[in-house]
Amino acid sequence: MRLTMIGTGYVGLVSGACFSEFGHDVICVDNRPHVIEALEAGKIPIYEPGLDELVARNVKAGRLKFTTDLAKAIDGCDAAFIAVGTPSRRGDGHADLSFVYEAARQVAEAVTGKCVIVNKSTVPVGTGAEVDAIVKKVAPNKQIYVASNPEFLREGSAIEDFMRPDRVVVGVASDDAKQVMTDIYRPLFLRDTPILFTSRETAEIIKYAANAFLATKIGFINDIANLCEKVGGDVQQVAKGIGLDNRIGSKFLNAGPGYGGSCFPKDTLALLRTAQDLGMPLGIVAATVAANDQRKIDMAERVIAACGGDVKGKTIAVLGLTFKPNTDDMRDAPSLVIVPILQKAGATIRAFDPAGMEQAKPMLTDITYCTGPYDAMKNADALLIITEWNEFRALDMTHVKSLLKEPVFVDLRNIYKPDEMKAKGFVYTSVGRG
Repeated sequence: MRLTMIGTGYVGLVSGACFSEFGHDVICVDNRPHVIEALEAGKIPIYEPGLDELVARNVKAGRLKFTTDLAKAIDGCDAAFIAVGTPSRRGDGHADLSFVYEAARQVAEAVTGKCVIVNKSTVPVGTGAEVDAIVKKVAPNKQIYVASNPEFLREGSAIEDFMRPDRVVVGVASDDAKQVMTDIYRPLFLRDTPILFTSRETAEIIKYAANAFLATKIGFINDIANLCEKVGGDVQQVAKGIGLDNRIGSKFLNAGPGYGGSCFPKDTLALLRTAQDLGMPLGIVAATVAANDQRKIDMAERVIAACGGDVKGKTIAVLGLTFKPNTDDMRDAPSLVIVPILQKAGATIRAFDPAGMEQAKPMLTDITYCTGPYDAMKNADALLIITEWNEFRALDMTHVKSLLKEPVFVDLRNIYKPDEMKAKGFVYTSVGRG
């Protein structure tokens, strides 16, 4: 089939490359010429393991192309996926849908035959109906159908998530749209992947509900971590004990500095605003958002406490800046709250992240960006791990101790074992472990 992907950001580029791997002919469109030029030169603008090889393979096979010409990309396509950004509007948390609506208008104008416009972007409930209304106004006599197909990709494992998903959710309002979407996802049908067809509104709610629930699990286990610290419990064992219950599951039960990234903060806020607009406040989601905001502040205060209650004039080595490993994404990363609080308290920061330093530099200023983890530790008064990159999991502790002025080690991801760290002479602080 011929597919058009509008937007070459995280969702658009990964989805387009994976669809082409399925055997479809895909054209990815972006209105930023420098991005398209980079992609045509084989340069991937985002960090995602395996994406460069996937793109190169399908470009070479002729199944994946890039262009800035939307009309050319739309001509003859069976489906046009809208994968543009829906950032939170400044000040109120509502999702900014202007890019989605403008893309829908341009597609409707350019379509020459039968086509399905597919909302791949994360959008509030009712957006599909709004896009449908735009299409009918712009092109009332064209055979254009509107569907919702939310993505459930995790940064760092997006290709695997696309190729072997837990499920595919498709919201449609016509048999024509359903048939086209069935044909597009036929390779996954053959693998017995659950394909859930719903109304457009239901599909839109599923996306937000899934992210809000996972965010709530993170907030919940962080609360339990606080309780564990008060009574001498071990949050990792608690998480294992409840995670073995099939009704709960073990994923997203890792205590830490709070959630971040491109989805959970933005989507929980958008869901709250949608519900409030409808006069249906969501108390649990609101509590999760508030708890997560406070969590990041609490973690900064924990670092200060580990340093004796005062970090003025002290140097802190920070390992990991991105919101999670295997990505360069800095959006709503806990480091964006923790580091400035430490700086405001008088600390000097030396930091290292394997992939996110270029993205971090405009957001975290007046810090020293280092060439590696040990470089960051030189003459530091304390070591702080914020993001659990694999290369931080087997540090040479003898070397670490020799580099630090004081053996203060704050592990916000519970990578190391408290007893072992104490035996090695560290003043070790972790999360929810007594």
